[in-house]
Order: sequence, then structure tokens, then C-alpha cells
Amino acid sequence: MNSQHFPLRGGCHCGNLKLIFNSTQTPNRLAVRTCACSFCRKHGTRSTSDPNGDLQIQIINPEKVIRYRFGMHTADFLICGCCGVYVAALMQNETQQSFATINVNVLDCAQLVSQDSVTVDYDGETIQSRQERRLQAWTPVVSIEEQNSQS
Repeated sequence: MNSQHFPLRGGCHCGNLKLIFNSTQTPNRLAVRTCACSFCRKHGTRSTSDPNGDLQIQIINPEKVIRYRFGMHTADFLICGCCGVYVAALMQNETQQSFATINVNVLDCAQLVSQDSVTVDYDGETIQSRQERRLQAWTPVVSIEEQNSQS
């Protein structure tokens, strides 16, 4: 695979959750979605993913990360328990490989993601169709590094 990757860094406000999103798309070429669910609307989320890229997540203090599940309980929404920022949603396939969608607003280059987002509504999906869609469209997670908490 010779495709070029663009490392896009970001994280929550306080720095407890950090990520490196290695995308095959430049920020102004990412496909951006606005989900119609109440969680995403209330957070003002703009989401993106790249099935040809990868994601690295670093958690400084794992005890202060909220893994929120709602609806069909098919994904963990990572929220910093310190500053309250929603960073990404994660799901696993049957072999425990993780896949993610990223909240564009947490990227350091978020201002470069100025293209219009497409509003999507996933209410009619079954659990199986939701998982299949995510496995096709979400970004593979290559690492989730958790630091030791220092109290």
C-alpha cells in the first residue's frame, strides 16, 4: 500500500485523551458527518473516519475516562471525565480489533475541516447492519495506550 498518510493530532481540552489520526485524506478532503442522534446533536459533533487510515489513542489517566454506551450499546463513546470533551467512539469486531469514528472538533487542525457535513440518521439500522456499516467505514485503531495513573 503506497497511499500517503496525513497525521492529524488532537485530543480533549485538558490533554487526558490524545489521538493521532493517520488519514489518507487531507483535512479539507475528509468526509464529515453530522449524526442526527440526540447525543451528537447535544455535543455539536462533526464526525469523520478513514477505513484506509489508522488511529492511535493515548489515555493519560484511564480512571478519568468515561466510556458511555447508549442506544444499541454497540460502541463506547470516549468522554474525558476531567474536561467533559467527547473525543471518539469505539467498537470492536469479533476478533477484538477496534474501529473508531473521530470527533473532528477535537483535532488540532479542526479549522481546516471547513467542508459541509452530511447529516445522517441511523435510527432504522439493526444491530447487525450498524456493525457492518462501521466495520466498512470506521478507522482501524492500531493502539490504545493507557498511562499509569499518578495520584
